[in-house]
Amino acid sequence: MTINLSRRGLMIGAGALGTASLGLPSSAFSQARPANIANAAGAINLAMQELMKSQRFLEEMGLAPNIVNVADGSKIVSSLIGGDMDISTMSGFGQVFPAIERGGKLKILAGAMLLPSVAIFTSKANVTSLKDLEGKIVGSGSPGALVHQLTVALLKKKGVDYKRVQFVNIGSSVDVFRAVTVGTIDAGIGEVTYAAEQEKYKVRMLPEANLSTELSEYTYQGAYASDRTIETKRDILVRTLAAYAKLYRFVHKPEAKEAFFKARSAALKKTSDNENEILWRYLQNYKPYAVNLALTEERLNYMQGLNVELGVQKKVLPFMQVADMSIAREALKMIGGDV
Repeated sequence: MTINLSRRGLMIGAGALGTASLGLPSSAFSQARPANIANAAGAINLAMQELMKSQRFLEEMGLAPNIVNVADGSKIVSSLIGGDMDISTMSGFGQVFPAIERGGKLKILAGAMLLPSVAIFTSKANVTSLKDLEGKIVGSGSPGALVHQLTVALLKKKGVDYKRVQFVNIGSSVDVFRAVTVGTIDAGIGEVTYAAEQEKYKVRMLPEANLSTELSEYTYQGAYASDRTIETKRDILVRTLAAYAKLYRFVHKPEAKEAFFKARSAALKKTSDNENEILWRYLQNYKPYAVNLALTEERLNYMQGLNVELGVQKKVLPFMQVADMSIAREALKMIGGDV
């Protein structure tokens, strides 16, 4: 489910996801501390969220989760600053840096998915390479948001003049890939598993367009929260990050396969066993999640450098101004491990 982050709509949606989707009685929630989580609405996130629900790691940490799926990362930032949500645990964070530069009181707290699990696809016969995207229409999110920044970063690295590309704000990676399949855009990103069933979706993955291998320096997702929430709900943030660290460790283990397949099938109604298997192999081979929640200064500086290149940020900000890894360290103490 994707919703607009108006305060009223968000809180109604969050409550629905937190209580109804978990199938718990209201009395169970009265004994736990609410954790309001806003995450990106990408396909792999939906599967991971379903896996989190089935394994109940958040509940193990004494939390009553309200999770909202959001198509646009800039709306996540607004909801955190406005106090509607407590934390984003799995979303792109390129837009966080310019928000901080403009005075937004936010901090990046941890890593999530370190490698981009997406690739660039097309259904157009006249698009055979990334270079062909110059002058073409490419699906994107808002400037500086995850989908847009990912696409630009790859094109820039491969020598494509991204300024000649016509970017169209469609929303999440799920929305972009759907537009690729029906041909309303010339190209766009989609989950890398679609590469295994290109004939089914009538698309082609472009050469050098698997971002997991071609753009490994890009941090796909992280966790972040407002300074106010860090000050007033620190324990909730610690417990939330601890739960997600458990989730990341779990999904990297072979014994999680059956639970992951069930979660992905529940989250994505049209998924196939073959797609599930391809993504599972990806997770086991690449192990893309930040099991110890760590994010380095080098990774954050790379992200900021892209923002400066795109003109959405004036300069690279100091690590201590944009990040607070102390909460991640406390979270790991709860489950064992070090940042």
